[in-house]
Amino acid sequence: MPQAPAGSGPRRRTVLAAALAPLAVAGCAEEHPRGPASGPGAVKDALVMVIRHAEKPYAGDTGEDEEGNEDPGFLAGRGWRRAQELHVLFPPARGAALPRPGAIFATGGKAGAPARCRQTVEALGTALHTPVRTEFALGAEPALGRAVLTARMPVLVCWEHTGIPRLIAALGVHGVLGVPATWPDRYDLVWMFTRQQGAWSFREVPQHLLPGDA
Repeated sequence: MPQAPAGSGPRRRTVLAAALAPLAVAGCAEEHPRGPASGPGAVKDALVMVIRHAEKPYAGDTGEDEEGNEDPGFLAGRGWRRAQELHVLFPPARGAALPRPGAIFATGGKAGAPARCRQTVEALGTALHTPVRTEFALGAEPALGRAVLTARMPVLVCWEHTGIPRLIAALGVHGVLGVPATWPDRYDLVWMFTRQQGAWSFREVPQHLLPGDA
């Protein structure tokens, strides 16, 4: 997918704060049950949303850190714009296509894909008053899967795309009808896994956040 050049412009923190201030002011009213299922051995319903980090620089291009300084290990300009618009996917209205996450996870690490995962969701986490959990590094998907399934539902996970199949296996949903074997070469998708009465289902949701999204 073509990416816009990183370019210059307002400092990232200022832009993100301005874009998400109305959402933060509006608050984060609960729209979905969050508690565990009752009864011994009960399997609680679950809803897990998985996204890839936003756009990274192409070869020869450069990314930007949170202050707008050029750095190839961070998001490209288009990736920052996607991060700014991510809150649009989770409106407060009841019955929205994607529910507001009660827990957010991102790949742990300081540079490269882990940093991009954190950058993609940290402004959303701030707006929703939901800390982004980054204690799991790429390769720790089994532990991440256990943490996700015991976290406050719904859960959003922003992960590096090569590790997503391992996460899917850790969640036990790799055999669910329709789940692709690998993440496609796209940044504009949400994979949605829903467990009801012990049975999982899968749905792929396009983000439609930026011009050029499919």
